Amino acid sequence: MDADQIGALFTRAEGSYLCARWGRPIVPVVFGVEDATLGVIKGAVEAVVALAGHSMAETDTELGANLMLFFVRDWDELRGVPKLDQLIPGLMPLLDRLEAAGANQYRVFRFEPGDAIKACFVLVRMDGHLSDLPAETLALSQAAQMMLTWSEGAFAGASPLGQVEGRAVLRPEVAAVIRAAYHPVLPVVGRDASHALRLAARISG
Repeated sequence: MDADQIGALFTRAEGSYLCARWGRPIVPVVFGVEDATLGVIKGAVEAVVALAGHSMAETDTELGANLMLFFVRDWDELRGVPKLDQLIPGLMPLLDRLEAAGANQYRVFRFEPGDAIKACFVLVRMDGHLSDLPAETLALSQAAQMMLTWSEGAFAGASPLGQVEGRAVLRPEVAAVIRAAYHPVLPVVGRDASHALRLAARISG
């Protein structure tokens, strides 16, 4: 990818640029899946975190878990989750919008004072399309999308995944962007499109 293509991955519809990475070890917890699928999801998170050169932990001293993944059949199920509206301000209006749009996934990020990612809430409605996907494919896709603050249209035209011998893998260019964004020489947050030039240079280098 060149700098323009990378920039498009982090440029919002209104034109602002934001590429933020996690600033603390990731501690995932998963709701709404069977035990067998739980291991698949956590394994996918571990794989993408390792790719980035980031770290995981058993607990977050402030939040307990800082990556929460909710898998539901209907958005209305989330209205009854105790205290979820305290973790996600504006949850009820958000669910109204997701229902109206027929959306099947959404990610809510919370940030540190320095704007690194502090927590992420992954909301997935298992509609017909997502239910047809192998668990490994769905898990890897969600793991990749929570690692950085991708724009809403980053993967609208193409999935972050590809296929190798029938197995889902991260597309090489997406993996390269994740690795570059987590390189220690780059800032944890980029708010200017020039950040995409630095990512491109890191990838080509």
